[in-house]
Amino acid sequence: MSLSNRALGVSPSLTLAITAKAKKMKADGLDVISFGAGEPDFDTPAYIIEAAKVALDKGITRYTPASGTVELRKAICDKLARENGVTYDVNEIVVSNGAKHSLSNAIRALVQEGDEVIIPAPYWLTYPELVKLSDGTPVIAELLPENGFKLTPEQLRGLITPKTKAIIINNPSNPTGVVYSKEEIMALAKELENHKHVYVLSDEIYEKLVYGVETMSIAACSEEMKKRTIIINGMSKAYAMTGWRIGYTASSLEIAKAMSSIQSHSTSNPNSIAQYASVVALSDKKGDEFLANMNEIFCKRRNLMVELMEKVGLPIIKPEGAFYVMVNVKSLFGKSYDGQEIKTAMDVATIMFDKLYTAVIPCESFGANDYVRLSYATGDKQIREGLARFEKFVKGCK
Repeated sequence: MSLSNRALGVSPSLTLAITAKAKKMKADGLDVISFGAGEPDFDTPAYIIEAAKVALDKGITRYTPASGTVELRKAICDKLARENGVTYDVNEIVVSNGAKHSLSNAIRALVQEGDEVIIPAPYWLTYPELVKLSDGTPVIAELLPENGFKLTPEQLRGLITPKTKAIIINNPSNPTGVVYSKEEIMALAKELENHKHVYVLSDEIYEKLVYGVETMSIAACSEEMKKRTIIINGMSKAYAMTGWRIGYTASSLEIAKAMSSIQSHSTSNPNSIAQYASVVALSDKKGDEFLANMNEIFCKRRNLMVELMEKVGLPIIKPEGAFYVMVNVKSLFGKSYDGQEIKTAMDVATIMFDKLYTAVIPCESFGANDYVRLSYATGDKQIREGLARFEKFVKGCK
């Protein structure tokens, strides 16, 4: 069999592979603690589930417009105006099968061979793969600890070339949990306003999960930035709807039409029942209570994990958003655990999984070779037990 160079050049998702393996081992009866999850461990709120039942009873089971129902696109417009301070027409919204699909549509609409896309590192591992699938070139911006693992306007300026087509800004960030303040976003916007050929892919999927800080969408900085920004968001993280597969973009009409055309020939419309439920999710006030409760629980878990990591004794990036903690494991390189040598973060993850039944995500695929990522989208008991095992592992490295 001869596969395409495009297919051969793409790496599979390490996160999904490790999470799937952990779930299988749990199902087999093994005492596995998994810090791999990239999804909230909350059930979808009852009011959203009830809306899906209503959709079924009403027979809302047929094709919708490829870019989503007018009702959902209107609800998204209302949300963006109310919460983000940016106004869009319904025709500038494209609803897709999850935010990953939305991001794929955006990159396919913008990027072609010879184009460069700036990706700050550490990054979500899918970003460079999607750029490569569109024959573009990922340009990795190595973020520095002294800058809080945030891109600065000066660093950005040095990366932009005539070939730069776009930059991906993930705020809050997966995997670091870093959150850009309003002032930091405005500073990046001011720099980007000087480069009229550069678009912004603003991944805001974790926007509801921030702890004691405020941020903003870069599209809200000015009309110029709004014209060149594609907002990517969805229902998965905010409303615990990962399996429902509803994401969306907000952009200029020209880009929205291009993305809608691409989607119409690849997947057609997103799930009709999930769309109906998403309208209710965005418009019913019950969502405010759910979001406040989830945010409070995640904040407590974050604090617990940060506190317990002090006992483990490895440096971390303290998150201000999302639900991940990145741990620097470089000090373990060159040591051994139970006779197995540690050379990489992948070795750390492999040995912890095989010896201690504890799943962490090595960050080589995230552009951070010295780190592993831990998700605190799990219960307090699991966090305590998992970090006790992590402490045992670190103390056992000789």
